[in-house]
Order: sequence, then C-alpha cells, then structure tokens
Amino acid sequence: MKNPYLSKEEVVEIFLSQVAAHLKQNYMFSPEDLETIATIFIMSATPKIAGTERDLCIDFVRSLNSHVANALEEKRGNL
Repeated sequence: MKNPYLSKEEVVEIFLSQVAAHLKQNYMFSPEDLETIATIFIMSATPKIAGTERDLCIDFVRSLNSHVANALEEKRGNL
C-alpha cells in the first residue's frame, strides 16, 4: 500500500522531529518500518478526518445559510 500523502523521507523527518520527542523510550525503527506504520495510520485515519472536515464545513455553511447547508448535505450524502 502506497501512502499518497507523505514520502518516505517526510515520514522519517516527521518521526524524528515530532514523534520521537514525545516517546518515553528511544525506538529504532527502519525508514521502511516508519513508512509502513505511517501509511497504515494515515490510510486508516483519512476517512474519519474527511468525514469530520465535511461535518465542520456543513456546520459552518449552516451558520451562514441553512438552505445552502441542507442542499450541500443532500448532495454530498452520508460519508
């Protein structure tokens, strides 16, 4: 499974600069393992993130115009 969002280099960079600092132990993952972990996490989380963003967008549109929000919700359906 290919991660369409981050390259292997970006995954390693993010892990080293962001994730590793918050771990209680020093884990030594290979770049391939990090890419696999990141890809599985990203691909698993993406549908939930997209659904939440859709709901937030519809709520915002509803605060401006309920008719447009209803039409948007009807057009997009349930994700």
